[in-house]
Amino acid sequence: MYDYLIVGAGLYGSVFARQAADAGKSVLVIDKRPHIAGNIFTEEIAGINVHKYGAHIFHTNNREVWSYVNRFAAFNRFTNSPVANYCGELYSLPFNMYTFNKMWGVITPEEAAAKIEEQKKVAGIEKPTNLEEQAISLVGTDIYEKLIKGYTEKQWGRPCKELPAFIIKRLPVRFTFDNNYFNALYQGIPVGGYTQMVMNMLDGIEVSRGIEYLENKAELDKLASRIIYTGPIDAYFGYKLGTLEYRSVRFETEILNIPNFQGNAAVNYTDKETPWTRIIEHKWFEFGKDEEGRDLPKTVISREYSSEWKQGDEPYYPVNDEKNNELYKKYRTLADKEAKVIIGGRLGEYKYYDMDAVIAAALDKTKEVL
Repeated sequence: MYDYLIVGAGLYGSVFARQAADAGKSVLVIDKRPHIAGNIFTEEIAGINVHKYGAHIFHTNNREVWSYVNRFAAFNRFTNSPVANYCGELYSLPFNMYTFNKMWGVITPEEAAAKIEEQKKVAGIEKPTNLEEQAISLVGTDIYEKLIKGYTEKQWGRPCKELPAFIIKRLPVRFTFDNNYFNALYQGIPVGGYTQMVMNMLDGIEVSRGIEYLENKAELDKLASRIIYTGPIDAYFGYKLGTLEYRSVRFETEILNIPNFQGNAAVNYTDKETPWTRIIEHKWFEFGKDEEGRDLPKTVISREYSSEWKQGDEPYYPVNDEKNNELYKKYRTLADKEAKVIIGGRLGEYKYYDMDAVIAAALDKTKEVL
């Protein structure tokens, strides 16, 4: 018997496991995949730590969380400064003075703000009812048409007019030349990759990979006093109330015999015609944007393609519209009645979590139950 059986070796499960073990509890962590670290898994290819399930950049304003992760990894000084490629035109993301100068030729913040206000006024949107109206009301029509519309429609597989306004609550608009996408006090990538960070987190804890929990639930539940389940909440209940919707992502990863493909970690393709949403060049997460990676003659890139999720695919982005949120509430009511089981994490809570928020949620839960 263990005190805790933790289903899922991603961030939520690994943080819970570490805290439980440090509190003197016996812990077994299982995962259906052949590796730990969930979607933040990194694998070394050609001397480069490749983000196998999409780019993950750690950023937070939470000092407790930042101190916590620094127990398990040293972080570099990576700053997320993505670039937008619209039909061969390159723009800075977040939207800043570089973006506005390239878009309109304006020089001063006053000119840029006036241009946006002028376009918002022409659009005449007082109360946005969908994503298109919300975006135009924030940044005007030109930026929406070139840098938001195509990318968003590829990512969600729906016209922007059919997407709810809340998806874009705010946009990073800066009337400065600051290229830092995140407004976060702490930011970086773990030196050596995320897999090593999670491995350090799970040091001394028993971990079994390649185990399908739901297929062996009855036998596995007997192993522990309590279960921490971090998989999809609807799958836990056999989809008996219906299936929650997600968007999924497919990756095409290539090793190229050149030292530098695009000169940046992330380039978003914002026109609708390009089939992928972005290209990640993994070496620049750890080598920075200078010439430190010059001694690596190869580079690794991943093209990302957004797709509608179906069972068997990896669920990435919850479709948090009214219909799905109502269904989640019904599953949460069932989950709250499970005396022995705690259901948490990105999939368990049907929430798009940043990494720091996942860690904070796991730490809060351990303070509550340990």
